[in-house]
Amino acid sequence: MPYKKLSGFSDEINQSVDVQFSVLKKLGISYFEPRGIDGKNISELSDSETASLKEKMERYGIRASSVGSPIGKVNLKEPFEPHFELFKRVAETANKLDCGFIRIFSFYHDGGGNWTEQEREEVLSRLGRMIEYSRGQGITLLHENEKGIYGDIACRCDDLMKELGCEAFRAVFDPANFVQCGQDTMEAYELLKDHIAYMHIKDACAKDGRVVPSGAGDGRVEEVLRRLFEKGFDGFLSIEPHLGSFDGLAALETDDKMLKLPEGGEGTFTLAYMALNRILEKI
Repeated sequence: MPYKKLSGFSDEINQSVDVQFSVLKKLGISYFEPRGIDGKNISELSDSETASLKEKMERYGIRASSVGSPIGKVNLKEPFEPHFELFKRVAETANKLDCGFIRIFSFYHDGGGNWTEQEREEVLSRLGRMIEYSRGQGITLLHENEKGIYGDIACRCDDLMKELGCEAFRAVFDPANFVQCGQDTMEAYELLKDHIAYMHIKDACAKDGRVVPSGAGDGRVEEVLRRLFEKGFDGFLSIEPHLGSFDGLAALETDDKMLKLPEGGEGTFTLAYMALNRILEKI
């Protein structure tokens, strides 16, 4: 039986939401992770634009799995209060879209991989304020392991979850991001397995960090998914192709046949979707 909770960053298909939703429906996907909406970031939508998006979602039968927000993707040296106001606006948008999850990050700094205790405390303080606010909104914040932020490698993601993990603060597991940080994904899985509520389906090669279809890189996507499902995971799998430079985009060899993919973003998204389905069929 096909996995029902498939989603994706459909702005990688096209800027137009109508095009995004048409392709999702063609693929049989009923959810999306809103990020780019008709050329604007989800955090920038006005009330009327949010209402228009909600109307299109209802018309196409598409629901939001998690708001793909930019919250926490700023440097710690930036003042927090304006960013916190933006976060509250994103939470308002999420509620208007009947979406219970918001993807967030844990801030950049200027020190490379060396974080001071003062910076760590500032990260925890900022996240703590957002978690407390999200509780009152009925929203769960999902931390993504993005390269260069505090929680980019497994031990610091683990630190965040030990300090702040709760029903309002869970983990997104992104295998490709871990690979690009030089982090073994199975080591990361073992540390974070009890906190993972959401998966980004993306793979990468350790040699050069290049993003490739799931199963073609070093992210061990199949093994991560297998172990999650054995634990009873039933969360969203969100496709994030990032395959603009993938050499095999024009034609994919499947079952000894060459399958011609659509051009552009629809092609890369379809390829990522097919790669995930291959993995799911084996599990």
